Amino acid sequence: MTDSLISTAAEHGPYRPSEGNPPPHPSPRKPALALPADSCDSHCHVFGPGALFPYDKDRTFTPVDVPRQQVAALHEHLGLGRAVVIQSACNGFDHSVLLDALGHGGGRLRGVGLIDERTPPEEIARLHAAGVRGFRCNFLPHLRRAPSEAEIAMLAASVAGLGWHTEIHVEGEGVVEHERFIAALPTPVVIDHLGRIDIRRGLGQPAVRSLLRLLDTGRVYVKVSGIDRVSRQGPPYADAVELAALLVRHAPERVLWGTDFPHPNIAGNPPDDGLLVDLLAEIAPSAELRDLLLVANPAAVFDF
Repeated sequence: MTDSLISTAAEHGPYRPSEGNPPPHPSPRKPALALPADSCDSHCHVFGPGALFPYDKDRTFTPVDVPRQQVAALHEHLGLGRAVVIQSACNGFDHSVLLDALGHGGGRLRGVGLIDERTPPEEIARLHAAGVRGFRCNFLPHLRRAPSEAEIAMLAASVAGLGWHTEIHVEGEGVVEHERFIAALPTPVVIDHLGRIDIRRGLGQPAVRSLLRLLDTGRVYVKVSGIDRVSRQGPPYADAVELAALLVRHAPERVLWGTDFPHPNIAGNPPDDGLLVDLLAEIAPSAELRDLLLVANPAAVFDF
């Protein structure tokens, strides 16, 4: 990564990042683990620059500017050939920054958008043509009002014919609370960041059992990303790695992985993304498992 791209994160333009949004790791290590060709970062964000892509006036947080060039440089550094850019709540329903990234992705990027009942069909068609293949539903209180199950079901039905998935971002017991609803949705479902469960409750807790049952439906995928968020031990995040490895063993054809770069809304220091890549040797300890996790599964879910 060049110094110019790394330093971009500190150039905030007209916005001051809110608490919990530090710049990403200044010098992520070069991974020792060689990834298969076309490996995919299935969860990353592009933020700004705010001077070109203003953040939503009703946002609940303000990130550090991390433009598409910096995200692309990180992926090259890590050995990742594909990526999925997730529309952030801080951009609201204005997909300009996402569409800009997809337009410069050379076919190597897909997107996940934010839609609601007011999103017209022509906007959904425009997003699809650009490479968006799913919509995200946030149940976390710091990311706006949570949608109702009825709203999500209506939106899922409206995009099912496009082959989109429904992305569910819950925390803790939210997986248990919404398990039946998730299993009944008419689209494939992707659960973000290990369900953000409370790892202190162990691998036998109800939330983990819910994740396993949902994986067993054959229609639900789990991102074994966000281990730094779930861990209560700090790097190298052994407690969360153990959970991620369990899910990969249980359903290797229905797991995805992502960096979560540039790690918005975190407590403490941002993780070293090179370390996150190297931990894949423990999460998916064989070449066959890594090929599923990083290449085959993302290609199926995100239509590469």
